[in-house]
Amino acid sequence: MTFVVSLFLFGLVLGLVAVASNPSPYFAALGLVIVAGMGCGVLGGHGGSFLSLVLFLIYMGGMLVVFAYSAALAAEPYPESWGSPAVGGYMGVYVVGAIGGCVVSWGGWYESSWVPADDMAEFSVFRGDMAGVALMYSSGGGLLEIGVGVLLLTLLVVLELTRGLGRGTVRAV
Repeated sequence: MTFVVSLFLFGLVLGLVAVASNPSPYFAALGLVIVAGMGCGVLGGHGGSFLSLVLFLIYMGGMLVVFAYSAALAAEPYPESWGSPAVGGYMGVYVVGAIGGCVVSWGGWYESSWVPADDMAEFSVFRGDMAGVALMYSSGGGLLEIGVGVLLLTLLVVLELTRGLGRGTVRAV
């Protein structure tokens, strides 16, 4: 199980590097899909199967909308891919930075930190992720509304950034 979670974490870091290098909206959206899948795999590996499934479905629905808008408004005839030298340089810098962060924070990480939440409570009636979902909607309602507002603001910012000077496909003919 430790190997599988380590594989998910490695894929998560590689997906984050793909998003951070951001060659074009098409490839950045693919990197976000990889990040979402790997992050939900990490959550599922730690005992949060319900929460990871819900987050994956909601995130994929949101990503579909954002990708459709950004792809329609930022239609590039020749999008820059991950194989181009400039994007490869950015990816190399980010990978070296991630490896440097791992080297700096290597001490103090032990195998016991990989124990799922359900293995810690011997006589628990609820699973860890179910109690977390219930608390998210009861006590965390305000933070949930703030999160919705931030996601709406992010959508508007992405649409404004991808609009550009030519206004994409919505320009007057």
